[in-house]
Amino acid sequence: MEIKELGHIVLYVHDMDVSAHFYGQVLGWKLLGRPARNVALFSSGRTHHELLLIEVGADAPPVATGHRAGLYHFGLKIGTTDDELRAAYRELEAAGVAIQGATDHGFTHSLYIADPDGNEIELYIDVQPELWRTDPAAVLADLRPKRLQLF
Repeated sequence: MEIKELGHIVLYVHDMDVSAHFYGQVLGWKLLGRPARNVALFSSGRTHHELLLIEVGADAPPVATGHRAGLYHFGLKIGTTDDELRAAYRELEAAGVAIQGATDHGFTHSLYIADPDGNEIELYIDVQPELWRTDPAAVLADLRPKRLQLF
């Protein structure tokens, strides 16, 4: 078997209206539809859906924090330039989304945020030119705090 690409992510959410607003209005994914009151599908246009949200209600246990088995974060590519990363920072700040961190991975530059349910999301740009394509060892570079005048 060969994996061709990551197809989609499915998240359980406490409040569909809050999460649908976050992923649709704040992060800019296109809402494809809500086939049921507790379900919403989103896409960037790359495939039939990249994100599926399922509402489980306010009484569901929260996302676990700290070191644990399971999802740590998922990454969303938002561009290829630091100007795009700076613009995303300003948009997130205007929407009241807290930036949890910023990292220079060498091959990517990243911002870290959390969705309304506490799932961590990495918003990143591939460094131009896409360094990892010509130097696969770049993926193993040491992490550095991001200091490209994002703020």
